[in-house]
Amino acid sequence: MEEQHQVLTLIEEITRNDGSSYYEIGNMVHNGRAELAAERGYIKEVRILQLNIPHSRNVIKYENYINSHYQMQDESMDHWEEWKRTPEMDQVVKDILAENHIG
Repeated sequence: MEEQHQVLTLIEEITRNDGSSYYEIGNMVHNGRAELAAERGYIKEVRILQLNIPHSRNVIKYENYINSHYQMQDESMDHWEEWKRTPEMDQVVKDILAENHIG
């Protein structure tokens, strides 16, 4: 995988085409890709819930996980790649949401 380092700075709610939704910790590039995916019909919608979240230990843990497992999709995407999480990373995201009073 090509070396990258995404800094995660915001919390989004992404709604899948089946109507279910999930929270994601992303950044403006990720949000832009999600907006493009919604325009192309790969997801239903994306909403930013909080900008400029604190760069806490949990955010750093999740950032390291995302950077080591995923590459940011480019504009030529033909599907939406949902970032799958381990149970440990699910808990880290729950902790980030709690730290930011979301959820």
